[in-house]
Amino acid sequence: MPKEYMDEYEPLLKKGIKDKKRLKLPNISLLLAVFAACVGGTFQYGYNISVINAPTMYVQSFINRTWMERYQTNISQEGLTLLWSTIVSMFTLGGLIGASLGGTLSVKLGRRGTLLTNNAFSLMAALLMGISSTAGSFELLIIGRLLSGINAGIALCVQPLYLGEIAPTALRGATGMGTSVFITGGILTGQVMGLKEILGKEEYWPILLSTTCIPAFMQLLILPWFPESPRFLLIDKGDEDGCKKALRQLHGLADSDGAFEDIEKERNNLVGFQAKKPWELFGDRSLRWQLLTIILLNTAQQLNGINAIYFYADYVFRQSGIPIDKIPYATVGTGACECLTALTCGMLIECLGRKVLIMGGYILMSICSVFFTLTLTFQDVSPVFPYLSMACVFAFILSFGLGPGGVTNILTTELFTQTARPAAFIIAGSVNWLSFFFISLVFPFIVIGLQQYCFLVFLGVCTSVATYIFFFIPETKNKTFVEIQNEFQSSKKNKFSSSDGAGTILLSTSI
Repeated sequence: MPKEYMDEYEPLLKKGIKDKKRLKLPNISLLLAVFAACVGGTFQYGYNISVINAPTMYVQSFINRTWMERYQTNISQEGLTLLWSTIVSMFTLGGLIGASLGGTLSVKLGRRGTLLTNNAFSLMAALLMGISSTAGSFELLIIGRLLSGINAGIALCVQPLYLGEIAPTALRGATGMGTSVFITGGILTGQVMGLKEILGKEEYWPILLSTTCIPAFMQLLILPWFPESPRFLLIDKGDEDGCKKALRQLHGLADSDGAFEDIEKERNNLVGFQAKKPWELFGDRSLRWQLLTIILLNTAQQLNGINAIYFYADYVFRQSGIPIDKIPYATVGTGACECLTALTCGMLIECLGRKVLIMGGYILMSICSVFFTLTLTFQDVSPVFPYLSMACVFAFILSFGLGPGGVTNILTTELFTQTARPAAFIIAGSVNWLSFFFISLVFPFIVIGLQQYCFLVFLGVCTSVATYIFFFIPETKNKTFVEIQNEFQSSKKNKFSSSDGAGTILLSTSI
């Protein structure tokens, strides 16, 4: 064993196991960088999803009043529904636009630079929605929601990229969980801010919608104090000094040299390769299983039934005897439940690994789908069934937060190396937003046609995804990006060597 290695670890051997564990704790600078990236990133995504629900009646009243002032007649119910649906759905359209822009911007401006620039969309959205009532223009709400969606789409694409690239290998999963924790934190905060005791009254709705500027200002104040992604600096820009400086700040002096060596190995492995475009990934057979995996996981993240659970939550709460005026507080309980589960997943992910958590989450969601179908079917048979349904709601949310809600973005980061990762996030983000739009469009018809049996559809989705994860996705815990790439390809080579001899060579070709 080299002398310098012994010199570095001799104090650790003397102090014992406690000090070993202490070295695994993240650097305070890394934690602050994660907070800075997330508070103006995916926190806004969660916040803007939930904050629009509380002022629904007030915004519709504003639209009706504005229509009357303009045209001296009340708007039809169909017209009002169409305008409200447009305001809500513009967020999804903006998200799709943002997802298609995020990967390209992250290569041009850098990961941190893109996150900072992205706040322009949030600030403009807050301004337009805040003055919409005074200006008497519901069109400003439509544009504001579109801009909020673009902000969320870029953040969902670039923030996990940044977190995955600034974290040490041993903490990459826990750091990546910041995405899920802050999404659920944003949802919970939006629910709380919409309560009548805070900004949930009619006269406050423009202020409520404009509060999205607060996390944007926080990120603009904090994130500039932290460095760009070390991987981006070395591999994309060739800035060795900048990379070393960033690693010292984020990982600490003791761990920065080892991290630099890992990044340098990845750079050497990618000599001569340019950042890939999304369509180039589809043509690269060495990446076909990674690509199939992220497409499947991001589609399943929206089609696994979590949206249906929130749809049924109000009905279940009413059936359980909760007064209508108290249901918003029960809804806050579901947000708090998901947030706490995301935090729990963050603490477990480096212990149990990604595969166990995401597969276990889908298995538990499958079980919950069966029980929820049964409890809804027998809702009127016994007074106990509404309470069992309510338990199923919270169990389903817990299962989702424990695995699929948090691990999906981490796997998108880990299954690709530097040149393919931004394009992979464009594809993953686009699939996620398109699935979000699809389920929003189709789900009402599924409910009308199947009623409570719609959860049997989600049962099929969850069991299929759990089966795929078990057979085809390797564990990525404590492995470098190059090691994950090699293991993923070698596992596919072993599985398909007997049936795809020509493809085997391509699958095992290192990128």
